[in-house]
Amino acid sequence: MPEPTPVLPEVLSQIRALPASGRPLIICDVDEVILHLTTHLEDYLHSNGLMFLKYEYRLTGNIGSKKTGTSLNATEVKKLLMSFFDEVSPHQDLVPGADTALHSLSDDWDVVLLTNLPGAHNKPVRENLLAAKGLNYPVLTNSGPKGGAVAALASGRPSPVVFIDDSPTNHNSVNASLPSSIQIQFIADPRFLTSMTREQHVDLLTGDWQETETFISSILSAAKTS
Repeated sequence: MPEPTPVLPEVLSQIRALPASGRPLIICDVDEVILHLTTHLEDYLHSNGLMFLKYEYRLTGNIGSKKTGTSLNATEVKKLLMSFFDEVSPHQDLVPGADTALHSLSDDWDVVLLTNLPGAHNKPVRENLLAAKGLNYPVLTNSGPKGGAVAALASGRPSPVVFIDDSPTNHNSVNASLPSSIQIQFIADPRFLTSMTREQHVDLLTGDWQETETFISSILSAAKTS
């Protein structure tokens, strides 16, 4: 099992700027959860003569030439992703139902969006895009595994805390840093969703926001009757 992850200082400063609250908390990722990512990235790869070699959760070693199948190294993948976010992230499409579900849940829950982004300049771009889609929730930017950030966000707040993310790395990190959290692994792309096996610490594996809303709503209902 991974060790608990410390919260980065730059993330902790964002967390401390949030208003105090005694409501239960939903910590939600953005890419491939609220906004489509893999379909946009796949289009971007194809336009550059590249492709996913497999529909599985890794980038280094899984992006390669359409002609030869030769995979890009870690440096090349990082450079590609930087260019992708600069060019495409202002135009990402909304995952169907994300806005409606989060609006409904926000009647009873605080919602904080925790996203990993390359480059600080991409944060206002993302905030503007989400606001334009009616998603006016706090956006916190992180890098690397999210366990430390999630534990810091949950500190001093009542349970339950729900964590929604597509990445198995982030779910493993959160399980190590805040095992009491309720973990939902949401993967919008059905090909990547099908390739994923639900780990024991993941409470729900889904790509459907209606199912997600129903599941989260039932958490508070159960807490009230217990």
